[in-house]
Amino acid sequence: MRIFDPHIHMTSRTTDDYRAMYDAGVRALVEPAFWLGQPRTSPGSFTDYFDALLGWEPYRAAQFGIRHHCTVGLNPKEANDPRCTPVLDLLPRYLAKDGVVAVGEIGYDTMTDAEEHAFATQLALAVEFGLPALVHTPHRDKAGGTARSLAVVGESGIDPGYVVLDHLNEVTVGEVAGSGCWMGFSIYPDTKMTPDRMVAVLKRYGTERILVNSAADWGHSDPLLTRATADAMLAAGFDHDEVDRVMWRNPLIFYGQSGRLDLDGSNDVQAAGLYAGNSIARGGS
Repeated sequence: MRIFDPHIHMTSRTTDDYRAMYDAGVRALVEPAFWLGQPRTSPGSFTDYFDALLGWEPYRAAQFGIRHHCTVGLNPKEANDPRCTPVLDLLPRYLAKDGVVAVGEIGYDTMTDAEEHAFATQLALAVEFGLPALVHTPHRDKAGGTARSLAVVGESGIDPGYVVLDHLNEVTVGEVAGSGCWMGFSIYPDTKMTPDRMVAVLKRYGTERILVNSAADWGHSDPLLTRATADAMLAAGFDHDEVDRVMWRNPLIFYGQSGRLDLDGSNDVQAAGLYAGNSIARGGS
């Protein structure tokens, strides 16, 4: 079984996680830029973070046989902080880089005007750079936030096939299914979705335009829940081709629209060149 996790925050995870993920079948992933758990105080913090997503983390992943890609953006939570919003002016520098396969995470947290401005601005950048967009639907008022997100996507002029609305659930999936956008689901302990609930959604809506991720981060999360969902699909009667579509081919199709997916390791060579002389790299984990 081969798995492509389309949304996981490996900066927050350990090398043991990489080993376990490889053993479970994970061979590729996308790491979206997100909130680190405490406020950033300057745009310089973002540049250091983005540089790590493009250099150090792909190198770390490659040591365990996993291809690493990333998305960059100003996340919704920090779009409300005037200390962070200047990063919008820095994004074009990063969106031109080969390792970036989408703009994200963008969207809403509490649905403020500042969030909407950052959201619309970054959708425009996605159009300008010909990149997909990864949209975070809010934790609160998810139905209202999803509807509002679809309205902003519609106003932006971006091809809906270039947009995934993530963290969906049974309440919000129907509206997104009819929009032409991709549907993203996070399998996450205690919140979001479970493998069995995900299987029920797949039975109702099918396997096209659906991305299943672990969204594993610094919180209570599990990077192996993609594999658990794949196993639950098989147990529920889905065949291996249907599992492969959801767990491998769908992420490949969605992020492949960037023209930047690297599954043969050429980016690993670049990352190794950057870090071969680094004492931290030589020291391992």
